[in-house]
Amino acid sequence: MSADRALAPPPAEVRRIVYLGTPEVAVPTLRALHAAGFELPLVISQPDRRRGRGSTVSPSPVKAAALELGLTVSDRTADAVDVGADLGVVVAYGRLIKPEVLERLAMVNLHFSLLPRWRGAAPVERALLEGDTTTGVCLMEVAEGLDEGGVYRMAEHTISPTDTLERLRSTLVEIGTGLLLAALENGLGQALPQQGEPLHAAKIDPSELHLDLGQPAAVLDRLVRLGGAWAEFRGKRLRIWSAEVVAGLTDDGAIAPGALMGGVLGTGSGGLLLREVQPEGKQRMAASAWLNGARPTADERLV
Repeated sequence: MSADRALAPPPAEVRRIVYLGTPEVAVPTLRALHAAGFELPLVISQPDRRRGRGSTVSPSPVKAAALELGLTVSDRTADAVDVGADLGVVVAYGRLIKPEVLERLAMVNLHFSLLPRWRGAAPVERALLEGDTTTGVCLMEVAEGLDEGGVYRMAEHTISPTDTLERLRSTLVEIGTGLLLAALENGLGQALPQQGEPLHAAKIDPSELHLDLGQPAAVLDRLVRLGGAWAEFRGKRLRIWSAEVVAGLTDDGAIAPGALMGGVLGTGSGGLLLREVQPEGKQRMAASAWLNGARPTADERLV
């Protein structure tokens, strides 16, 4: 906020909530607020758009859920100030909220990291890719800067070595929803400034999902668990959806990076035992079925 602007103060009691969210990850919290009996005079979500092949536009998952619950939906954040709400709750809305709105309606955000680590669009993805062992959820005030607001409550969560993005995100949503409901019931309290060095969680670029098979298997496994990791085989893309790190098998050079031996893909250090893959233009399948059909030769490589 500029020097002549200030955030609207949080209310002492909350009954009427404007909810702002867009993707599927934001649906459980919306449903939980509705089930808990909070009044939801308005839900704000991003506009309808094309969400698959073809020209048909469709609503966001949050809009679809809100309409199912009989709630009013808008795609204009300015509408949040006109419905007599006590508070705005933001979960993965995907857009910055203008200062003039924040001046008139206090808002809190569920952010899926331990701020200030991983501010930005892809905090769960970046935590997985970096090999973080701990992440969490912050209930924070919405300020003009990207994820720079003070933190009301925080909950930590240990990342399992086998967590996929989908599983980890689902767990954090559950934790965050509980954190939010407890805060609304007991009072938000005082938001504390974030402490530490900020790290930015940029959106994942598709090029980052390409497996550099000269890297260690443990690093590549994190990409696989993110979802959509790929390499090329015989000039076509092969997505690897599930794999398991196998230590030691490449240390003596028995499996070169990119080579396949008994379902194990060679890497710079260790191997990846392939579990589920998807050849270009085909459905997902067991890696054993793909290997039986492709029959890679000893000198062929994934690249």
